[in-house]
Amino acid sequence: MSLAERTRDAARDHPFLVDALRAGVANYAAAARYLDVDGDPDAVATALRRYADDLPDRAPAERDVRVTMERGVGRIEDAGTASAREVLLSVSGSAFGATDDGKTAVLATGDVDLDAVRAALDALAVEGVAVDALAHADDVLAVVVPKLDAANALRAVEGAFDAVATSPVTT
Repeated sequence: MSLAERTRDAARDHPFLVDALRAGVANYAAAARYLDVDGDPDAVATALRRYADDLPDRAPAERDVRVTMERGVGRIEDAGTASAREVLLSVSGSAFGATDDGKTAVLATGDVDLDAVRAALDALAVEGVAVDALAHADDVLAVVVPKLDAANALRAVEGAFDAVATSPVTT
């Protein structure tokens, strides 16, 4: 396997680095030192630069998404007895819904795909918003957050959908 192939493989192990290469904001020398690729760091940096040139541009996609909040959400202890209307999200036996338990759900509906979910989760992390639960299905995203973080979560998710780029294509 060539140095270029080893460098691309190593970069793909770090999605944030591929995002930075794709956005044109990576420091190639620093990235080469970060990656554990056996070879001259200058050659690894050159391989990264060439890889970045092959990646498609990072262009935001137009999305039609409505973001709302639902207060009074919490964990439903006995999800098996809860009605479908009470359950907001359920994953592997853990359910959240109307319990007035001090949590808030941020709901996004419309053009919500996995790229948008990833962008929303990244935006929440940047804002320091703790996520208690998250679910995505059928163009809907539900994120359960502490009540005091609800406004910041709403703004973060709305902002994330405004800047969602298409998925990186690996070459």
